Amino acid sequence: MTKKFLMAFAVLALAVASAASSYRVTLFQPSEIGGKQYKAGDYKIHIEGDKVTLAAGKEMIPTTGKVETSSEKYPTTTVRYGGDSRVQEIRIGGTNTKVVFN
Repeated sequence: MTKKFLMAFAVLALAVASAASSYRVTLFQPSEIGGKQYKAGDYKIHIEGDKVTLAAGKEMIPTTGKVETSSEKYPTTTVRYGGDSRVQEIRIGGTNTKVVFN
């Protein structure tokens, strides 16, 4: 009985852990992501499959981004800009995941 409970708990924990990932990112200047303007500040970026959402407090802001996997892990979270204030990509520190924005 105990073994079945532990096994069910382990499977459930793995399913929840793999469903979605959430990371912190800081924008140091007003930025444009996916055609929307964001104030400078701390955000959470939620990645679930190909779905990307930015959260500011309790406000969830869906955006269009492509999740890519690199062969190397990024040492820190970095935000790359392309021209003015448009965010091109966010590289997630400690992972090999980056989100590329159009």
